[in-house]
Amino acid sequence: MVERALLVGVQQGNATEQEIQNLLDELEELVQNLGISVVRKEIVRNREQKARFLLGTGKVNYVNQLAHAEECDCIVFDEMLSPAQQRNWEAETKLCVIDRHEVILDIFADRAQTREAVLQVELARSEYNLPRLKNAWSHLSRQRGGGTTQRGEGEAQIELDQRMVRNRIAKLKKELKEVVQHRETQRKQRQRVPLPTSAIVGYTNAGKSSLLNKMTGSDVFAADKLFATLDPTTRQIQLPSGQKILLTDTVGFVRKLPHRLVEAFKATLEEAIVSDFLIHVVDIDSENADIHAKTTLEVLKELGAEEKRIITVFNKIDMLSPERQQILLNSQKKGTYYISTYTGEGIDALITGIEAILEEAQNMKHMLIPHTRYDIINKLHQSGCVKSEKVTDDGVELACMVPERLEGIVASFIIEN
Repeated sequence: MVERALLVGVQQGNATEQEIQNLLDELEELVQNLGISVVRKEIVRNREQKARFLLGTGKVNYVNQLAHAEECDCIVFDEMLSPAQQRNWEAETKLCVIDRHEVILDIFADRAQTREAVLQVELARSEYNLPRLKNAWSHLSRQRGGGTTQRGEGEAQIELDQRMVRNRIAKLKKELKEVVQHRETQRKQRQRVPLPTSAIVGYTNAGKSSLLNKMTGSDVFAADKLFATLDPTTRQIQLPSGQKILLTDTVGFVRKLPHRLVEAFKATLEEAIVSDFLIHVVDIDSENADIHAKTTLEVLKELGAEEKRIITVFNKIDMLSPERQQILLNSQKKGTYYISTYTGEGIDALITGIEAILEEAQNMKHMLIPHTRYDIINKLHQSGCVKSEKVTDDGVELACMVPERLEGIVASFIIEN
């Protein structure tokens, strides 16, 4: 069992030592989420990547000696190691050697709750492990050697295992496709009651779940740790104007998020793609707030959601000094909000801003609906867009912020723009 870890950050190119240190600090939090004690964090300068170990021979010897001197049983690299590099490091050090990618996979596996998340994590892990199977069978002797029909025990077992993993990957993709189709059905059912939607996105541990809870009065699990939430959760909120909206909490992002996980979780993250607008939560108390915000926007771009309208919400303003809070509030830009999900400060202003966005996206219509068409009146009420209503002899007079998806239904009943 792994208990003591040495973390290694590789400084190369134009990266500054402070940037690498920040990444190592984040990696430390990730590793500690697995219950592993971080004994030491070491930054290694690397002028040129080497195929065998990533690092040069001298640096390899240094890291090896340091790990054994600190009595570590694991070395964790902040850089992604190829399967061959990982095998070479473990052969050289006689220790467990992993990278950030594997750490994140382990955390995701530990946190996955729903069937969809479990399938997504297992798929990503299987694809990650497939090229690493040789290491698992390196202890087997290749007794017969020779041609393709005379492989040794190790070679035969590797091929058998690879076939099993490939079959498992194919099965997981099939099961995940079925789950995605079920999610699509659920989404279509929600759209029958055409409520506007918004996805809450942001860096992990920025306070997305806490914001959802604060705005909707729900009790979605929220904790001060990375990747506390993996599964999207949707809740309905009724705004002061009477308008209803669906808010969805999504999985948090992190720097160097493995591309394989982005691919695996696209089914989950597509809530961000199909929503009407995004609420981007940033932890303003973090010294890396700018980098975290940039990382989130980069992942949104990879998902194809970068063109969405975005409200930027800086959370944890209660952690700042009163002077700093006042400076930020005085320089506040349109579409930017400073809040505290802990104290509730700024939440009302955010809700007002959301109402303004919805009003921009919808046109106020005055209409007269015949008494025989209460089905239309009911749809308008379900969408939460009715501002006023008056029953007359000729029908029901309504003033509505009509969603685009209902404009065709009410067009013939409009009496005033």
